[in-house]
Amino acid sequence: MVTDTAVSKDKLVQDLKVVIVDAEELLRATASQAGEKAAIAREKIQQSLHKAKIKLDEAEEVLVDKTKQAARATDEYVHDHPWKAVGVAAGIGLIIGLLISRR
Repeated sequence: MVTDTAVSKDKLVQDLKVVIVDAEELLRATASQAGEKAAIAREKIQQSLHKAKIKLDEAEEVLVDKTKQAARATDEYVHDHPWKAVGVAAGIGLIIGLLISRR
């Protein structure tokens, strides 16, 4: 469950980075468009992109920190309870093996 959330957040961060890059390319492509309204719109978009980049960097930082905390907690648990960890891993392996063998 934790890894699904981390993967979803990581995918969201990557998707947002793609959107920002595409928006920047669009701004460069329309830079030759004349007019006061176009210039104002470009300025607003640039400000929004800047804010989005900052928030994206912060979200990525939080995601990395939480992932590291989860890894540390898992590592500590396995070191504190090695036989439980081996038992759980064996049980999961058995279940996966049974599911694969049914196909």
